[in-house]
Amino acid sequence: MQTRTLGTTGPQTSALGLGCMGMSALYGDSDRSESLATVHAALDAGVTLLDTGDFYGMGHNELLINEALRTAPAAARERAQISVKFGALRTVEGGFTGYDGRPNAVKNFAAYSLQRLGTDHIDIYRIARVDPDVPIEETVGAIAELVEAGHVRHIGLSEVGAQTLRRAAAVAPISDLQIEYSLLSRGIEEAILPTARELGIGITAYGVLSRGLISGHFTRDRKLAANDFRGMSPRFQGENLDRNLDLVDALRKIADQKGVSVAQTAIAWALSRGTDIVPLVGARRRDRLTEALGALDLTLDADDLSAIEHAIPPGAAAGDRYPTEQMAHLDSEH
Repeated sequence: MQTRTLGTTGPQTSALGLGCMGMSALYGDSDRSESLATVHAALDAGVTLLDTGDFYGMGHNELLINEALRTAPAAARERAQISVKFGALRTVEGGFTGYDGRPNAVKNFAAYSLQRLGTDHIDIYRIARVDPDVPIEETVGAIAELVEAGHVRHIGLSEVGAQTLRRAAAVAPISDLQIEYSLLSRGIEEAILPTARELGIGITAYGVLSRGLISGHFTRDRKLAANDFRGMSPRFQGENLDRNLDLVDALRKIADQKGVSVAQTAIAWALSRGTDIVPLVGARRRDRLTEALGALDLTLDADDLSAIEHAIPPGAAAGDRYPTEQMAHLDSEH
C-alpha cells in the first residue's frame, strides 16, 4: 500500500482512506455483514485510515467500526487509524438541528466516541461543521486539551474556509482539513488548498466520486430509496442529473481508452492533485473497494490530465453539492 503524510504534523496513512458513513446512514439501507467484510478487506489491503462521524446513524457507525476492529487480525487493528467527526446535533427521526462546538460539548462527544469505538484514543478528531456561535479557537483549544490528555492524537478540521483555517492553525497544530474535492467540486483550489499548503495542513478529500454520481455506475433511470439523501441533492435532480451524467459519459471515453473504469479514473485524478491529498472512498461493498483500490495502479500522464480537464472543466457541475439549507452551514462556501 502506498502511503502519504497528512500535513507537516499529521500521521502517515494509506494513500486512500475508507469513508464509512454509507455503511450506517444517508445512502439507503446497507448490509451489515458486507460492511464488516468491506472494512476487513480494506485493512487486509493495507488501508489504515477509517473515517467516521459520531452522528453517522447516531453512533451506529462507530459501533460498526468497533466490531470490525475487534474481529480483525491483531496486526490490522494496530495499523488502523480512526478519524472522527463530531458536533452534529440529531433528532430521534434522524434530522439535523445544528452543531455544537462548545469546549465542554467537545469533550462530552469525545467521551462517548471513545466508549463506542472501544479504544483509548482517537487518531484524528474534528468538528464536522463550524459552530457559528462558538469561535473556532475555543473548539480547537478543547481538542488540543484532549491531545494533551492522550485521548486524541491529531487535530483535524472539516469544511472550513481559508480564514478559519488560519485562525485554527494559530491555536494548535492541524493535521488535515477534510473537505469535498472531486472533478465536480473544485472550489478549494482557489483559496483553501493554497492556504492549507502554506500552513502545512494536509487534505483528506471526501466525495471524490461525488456520492456515486461520477462512479460510472449511476444511471439516469435509477430510483433512490426514501432514506437516501441524494434524492434531495441538487446534482441528482432533473436536468442537473442529465447534465452531470453527460460529463460522466465524456469521462468514460477517456477511461475506456485506458482500459480502466470511470471510478478509477476519477480517484486517480484526485490522487494526482498532490501527495498531500488523501482521497476517502466510500465503498460499502468489497467489489467497489477492489475497484477503488485499482486507482492506485493507474498513472495519469499530462495528456490524460489534459483530456480529463477538457471532459470536465472546473465549474462544469450542474447544481450545488448540498441542498440550500445545508450549504448555509459550510464555512468553506462563505
